[in-house]
Amino acid sequence: MKNIKINGLSLLLLMLLISLSSAGQQRKNVVSEKKGKDILGRSVLEQWKYERFGMFIHWGVYSGPSGVFHGETCPGFYAEHLMRLFEIPLEVYKKEVVAKFNPVKFNADEWVKTLKSAGMGYMVITAKHHDGFAMFDSDVTDYNIVDATPFHRDPMAELKRACEKAGVLFGFYYSHAQDWADPNGVRNTWDFEGQPTKRQWFKTDSSYYRRIKKYYYQKSIPQLIELIKKYDPDIIWFDTANWGPEDLNKAVVDTALKYKPNLIINSRGAGTYRATYKSTNDKPVEFPHKDGLWEAIPSTNESYGHHKFDHTHHSSGYLIELIVKAAAQGGNMLLNIGPKGDGTIDIVDQGILGGIGEWMQTNGEAIKGTEKNPLPTQSFGEITRKGNILYCHIFQWPKDGKLIVAGLTSKVRKAYLLTNPEDKTLPVNRINLNDVEITIPDYPQERPVAVLALECEDIVPANTNRLLLTNIPYNKLHVIDAVLHGKKLAYAGGNWRTDFLKGWVGADDYAQWDIRNNIDSFFDIYISYDADVNSDGNKYEVIIDGQHFEKTVVSGAHKEHLYVGRVKLNPGNHQIKVAATGQFKNELFQLRDLRIDPVKIKVSL
Repeated sequence: MKNIKINGLSLLLLMLLISLSSAGQQRKNVVSEKKGKDILGRSVLEQWKYERFGMFIHWGVYSGPSGVFHGETCPGFYAEHLMRLFEIPLEVYKKEVVAKFNPVKFNADEWVKTLKSAGMGYMVITAKHHDGFAMFDSDVTDYNIVDATPFHRDPMAELKRACEKAGVLFGFYYSHAQDWADPNGVRNTWDFEGQPTKRQWFKTDSSYYRRIKKYYYQKSIPQLIELIKKYDPDIIWFDTANWGPEDLNKAVVDTALKYKPNLIINSRGAGTYRATYKSTNDKPVEFPHKDGLWEAIPSTNESYGHHKFDHTHHSSGYLIELIVKAAAQGGNMLLNIGPKGDGTIDIVDQGILGGIGEWMQTNGEAIKGTEKNPLPTQSFGEITRKGNILYCHIFQWPKDGKLIVAGLTSKVRKAYLLTNPEDKTLPVNRINLNDVEITIPDYPQERPVAVLALECEDIVPANTNRLLLTNIPYNKLHVIDAVLHGKKLAYAGGNWRTDFLKGWVGADDYAQWDIRNNIDSFFDIYISYDADVNSDGNKYEVIIDGQHFEKTVVSGAHKEHLYVGRVKLNPGNHQIKVAATGQFKNELFQLRDLRIDPVKIKVSL
């Protein structure tokens, strides 16, 4: 048995140990700093930033049932929440889930090979999820994969060695604030009486603090220490800090950085307190503009853990566009997969990763080591930058073979597609002070995203207004690019459920986009918003160049694009606004985007 019983004196000593540093530990920290250099001499953080793309892995004993328990399918798609969703008693979970977990087909080298082939440069895997089970050889408790399952191996140690051999950064996901197996944890009321069941419970109820403090200092922090000492990870990925008191969360983060000062830590440990970077919401689909380091965490499908009945998998093309969007905003993307209970990666995920890998093999230089787009938002797609090279990621291929890069005043020395950088240099034509036109083939040479490289003398952005193009199917004005006017008006989050504006409660609130046009053009305007029955009948208008298109909110129009009207725009700068027309009930609506479709007008002679 590995259970360590900690009495009051031992708990006090542990707390003192965490708060005080020793000379011996300082020497260990120096060694960690030296080890944190790759063969190119980059620090761990520099390598993490360079890679831009990593693999998130949700794998645990819950992967065995794969979203099904006693013949019933997991409600929702968080299969890793099996124990909580079915309220499975701990002893039953141990007997029917833990004791049966035997991933005999697990091969660490194969997992890392799959990761590398997909163009990924780092891994973060669940060492302990909310169910409290340790997927590593823990000395703090025998509730771990070596002692409590027939597998009797430590897959975390095997993955660490495989990542080191491949030059891949290695990290742990560790659920520090939730633990459904601990009597002093939170959220398990079917086994343990009195546990909190709501986030941020500690703001209104301090009576449980003493119990959860025992969990933090008897299990959470000791396990974190052994993870760092035993496996020397590059990254610790915390989660659900809003289930634990702020001071205890800070103690967790302080402990991690005490034992390894150059550890990369996300913002779900104690919020932004000592965090290396910010994490997005789960399963994001759009990325609002951010400063500093950040990371998105989409999944190949809706469930993070393996779910045999979740067939919502995204295409490789969709996920490639997400990788590009993240890099264009200066962020990383940690793409999640949920391996199966037998230790293999699902064949569907293998296909998705294979498709991404094929694209990365040709276009990886436009992602790895790049910086955020220095130019205005582009209607054709996204831009990343590396020094004086701009990489134009083309989501919408121009119908006439003329790609217009907006807001670029510097001279372009050379233009070429990454599919044939040496074979053909493409013609470049400056059409005005702000914009450059590149002649490209009439059809995409690579799908889903072709990349055009522009080698420039320097890069100086010009007019920041969004240029509307007339040679692509549509121009999308997303709310993340809008200027918002309203005390409570804000972007709701970013996953597919919350990809809209919330808090539209003021009669004078509005969203505004600054746009421009190079030639006389007609456009059809469409609008997309969410609205429930409480917003039914509210009045709004779309205003552009003094033209007012008044409309009525219709509930149930989720993700649809509703026709607003047609407008003619002369060359120059314009503003387009969405606003309420007078007073309204509840929220006006939850705006997602405007779509501006170019219209070809036939002229009779």
